[in-house]
Formats: sequence, C-alpha cells, structure tokens
Amino acid sequence: MFKKMLGKKKDDSTNSSELEKKIAKMNLTDMRAYLKNHIDGFEPSEEGVVALFQHLNSKDATGKRFVEMDAMDSKKKKLFDLVIVAATHKKVSPRSVELLQAFIENYADMISDYDKRNKQIYESRLHDALSASIDMVNHLSALKRKTNVLGD
Repeated sequence: MFKKMLGKKKDDSTNSSELEKKIAKMNLTDMRAYLKNHIDGFEPSEEGVVALFQHLNSKDATGKRFVEMDAMDSKKKKLFDLVIVAATHKKVSPRSVELLQAFIENYADMISDYDKRNKQIYESRLHDALSASIDMVNHLSALKRKTNVLGD
C-alpha cells in the first residue's frame, strides 16, 4: 500500500530480470557507458553492477566465455578496464565483490597472457581494484551499522 503511495514499484524481480536482459545485450562500450551514467534513463545500481559481473562471468551454450583468448588485444584491454571501473564503482556490493573474485579466477589465464605479451600490469591492477572494492563494501557496511544505531 505504501509503496504505491510513495511511487515505488511493486515487483523488483521483474525489474532485475529486465535489467539483466538489457545488460546481456550490451557490448563492452555500452557497459562502460552504463557504469559512467552516460545512458539516459538507465542509471547504475547495485543490481546492475551484479548483473554486469554475472554476464561477464557467464558462458554460452558452447562453453565459451564472454571474451576468449583468441580475441583481439584491444577487446581484452577494454574488458579489463571495464572490470576495474566496475570494481571501483560506488554501487559495489558484497555480491559484486564475490563475482569480481570469480572473474579474476575465470580469466586468470587471459590476464597473465595479456600482461606477458603486452608488458602490462593488469593482474596487479585487478587485484588492487578488488581490494578497493572490499574496502568500499566494508566502509558502506560500517556506515549502515552507524545509521542503524543512531536511528533512521
């Protein structure tokens, strides 16, 4: 009743499934634009960051990852930069941190190969982004605890 009066939507599960469908159709450039809030009417959210990581970690029916080893180096670089942006996003959540860890494990071979062939340091940058996202989640949970103690 109050949700209707306040203008909130009744069913968040349909919204999250629509969000997942939209993100599943995006390419790397669109995903980055979504995170940077450059898409009108489609603001980044915790569910969106989680859906983005789920999409990057998913495999298709043939067992292929979103980006494979034989992809162009520029596409791999865009993928790694996108993951760093998503990991340091202000809408990070504990679930997105778990998915980030899974991403680093799933793409470890590609990350190390890219670093060796292109003399880059994405492995350490991704681990730094992971620790930054863990720190952000810890900070947000500490703030939430303080507001719960002080009252809403």
